[in-house]
Amino acid sequence: MAGVIRRPLSSALAAAAGVCALLIGLAAIDDRVRGQLASVLRGQGPTQEITSVGARLEDTVMILAHAVRDQSIEHAPMVIFALAAMVLLLFMTRT
Repeated sequence: MAGVIRRPLSSALAAAAGVCALLIGLAAIDDRVRGQLASVLRGQGPTQEITSVGARLEDTVMILAHAVRDQSIEHAPMVIFALAAMVLLLFMTRT
């Protein structure tokens, strides 16, 4: 029974680590992402107004999407290589 529970937990941790690695990588490359993450970690933001978590999350996701788009346009061959590598990795792990 413990082996059944351990595998989904390790998969979730691996997925969370991947997302964290992506955020750290984007923050190292793009100033907008770095500023947004710094403001979230410091708890800064509009203190006088009621700000919903959804709106802040949407802003962060939009900045991340713009940064990913900008970086993928600038480094198109590397992005194509990374996508091909991910597809091959998925096929290799499924069999």
